[in-house]
Parts: sequence; structure tokens; C-alpha cells
Amino acid sequence: MSPQDGASEFLAFHGDELAAQTLAGQGPKSARMRPFMPEQHREFFTGLPYLFVATMDEQGWPVASVLSGRPGFVRSPDPVTLHIEGVHDAEGLTAGRNIGLLGLDLTNRRRNRANGHVAAADAHGLTVRVAQSFGNCAQYIQTRQPTAMAPTAALVERFEGLDDAARALIAAADTFFVASRSRPEIESDGGLDMSHRGGRPGFVGVHGNTLAIPDFRGNRFYNTLGNLLGDPRTGLLFLDFATGDLLQLQGRAEIDWTPGSAGPEGTERLWRVRVERGWRRRGAFPFAWTFGDYAPTTLKTGVW
Repeated sequence: MSPQDGASEFLAFHGDELAAQTLAGQGPKSARMRPFMPEQHREFFTGLPYLFVATMDEQGWPVASVLSGRPGFVRSPDPVTLHIEGVHDAEGLTAGRNIGLLGLDLTNRRRNRANGHVAAADAHGLTVRVAQSFGNCAQYIQTRQPTAMAPTAALVERFEGLDDAARALIAAADTFFVASRSRPEIESDGGLDMSHRGGRPGFVGVHGNTLAIPDFRGNRFYNTLGNLLGDPRTGLLFLDFATGDLLQLQGRAEIDWTPGSAGPEGTERLWRVRVERGWRRRGAFPFAWTFGDYAPTTLKTGVW
């Protein structure tokens, strides 16, 4: 039965995700990952003015980015297709490449994910063939109200490790995004994934060029940590909500499955990312933001 016929089958986790669930001592109560997008997910994506994406650079490293446009710049002509209008400068947006998508509405904490590959890309936009679609809960998402600004040509500043400005932004962040990829051997069931992480300002520890990231209780899918088991390379994205600057990082992650008392309150696992390189794109996120409130789950967690 095809997705258009209303298929009810759900996808299985890949081997590294199952291994992560075993190491964590828990798995999901249900895994409703579909090979197509339900109608409500399709409608959700088409109403967004921005879309968080995971792509790969030429060396196979995950890159965490965000695309933006007027609401409606993402369209879904059928349950397995998303068309993203416009020319975007994220790496790896070429036909045949894998892609991970995270739709997140910061005004109401709603989020859905879709993973697949770029079926076509040209001067009018790109078409994504969706292979996996699933929703996520609203935990650890801080609400914010955006006001669209005129886009500007983003200046790119590249650096190795972390500079002082990057450390300051990370130390004050209550939100960031992580791109990960599965091992090539299991990409038929995996690929790229884009995920959100949130906490109170100071929940990400900054120690030189290493970030210490607590893993709070979540949906138990372990998509990100499962991918990192197979390929520790990761891409991180931090937003400066005051300026519209984007901080994009790449590094290698190590997971501590039994951190004991290490980490902020609520830490169940701890992963550390040794940052190898990064770049800052000035004014690349064309919105001014008004902070709303912290998620109730965020307020139950601590900081370093």
C-alpha cells in the first residue's frame, strides 16, 4: 500500500539507534516513524518561515544550517515530497545528497522531522524526497516571537576551535541544533538527522574547545546519540537571537552513558564535543526575536 493510500506501517530503528537505547537502558514507548508525511505534518511545514537542515560537506562531515523565506517557501505537493523555494547557501544542497529536516515553530513549541535526499536542485529551489517522517514532543523548547527583517548578504568568518565570541554565545545559549549522520553501512535505514536541544542559559558547558552537553530525558528514540555511536562527527548550530548571527561548528563527540553526578541537574547522559572548526555568518538569520517563556521541562533542569 502506498503512502497516498493511507499506509499505516512504521519504520524500524537502525542498529546504532537500537544500541544507544540499550546503553541508555530504555527505549521508546512507541516509534511512529513513517515513510511518508501525514497531512498535518505537510501543512505544518508549509506554514514555516524557516527550516533547520542537516547536510554534508565534501569530506562527509555533517553541517547544521537553517534556511528561511516567506511562509509558504516550503510546499508539499504529495506525502513524500517537500519543495523548498529559493537559492540557499547551505552546503550539500545538491541532487542525490542526503538531507535531514527539522520543522520547529518557536512560537508554540511544535516540531516535526523529515529525513531523505535531495531529488532535484536548481535556480528555483530544491525538491526533497522524504524517507522518514516523525513528530517530536515540545520538551525544552523556549518560545520566541519572530519579526521578519530584510535579508542581507551574510559575511562569513572562519576559525579553528572556538574564539572568545563563540564561547560567550554558547555559554549564554538556551537553544542549539545538532546535525548527525548514520554510518554508511546502514544509510538505507538512516542518513542525516537534524535535532533540537534546549535548556536554561548555561546548560552547555564550555571548556576550552570542548563542549559538555547534558542529555536530558526525551523521547527515547536516541536518533542523535545512535548516529554518534556509528560516526562521531557532528555539526552544531547556535543562533544569536539578538543579532541574527549564526554560529556553525564541527567536531567529534564522545558519549558518557553513566556520568553519575557530573553535569547539571536532570543529566541522564553526557556528551562532549571537541570542536575542530567553525564559522560565523553575520546577520544570516533575518528575524528579530522577542523572548516568550521557558518550557516547563527546561525549568526542571540545571546549569553548569
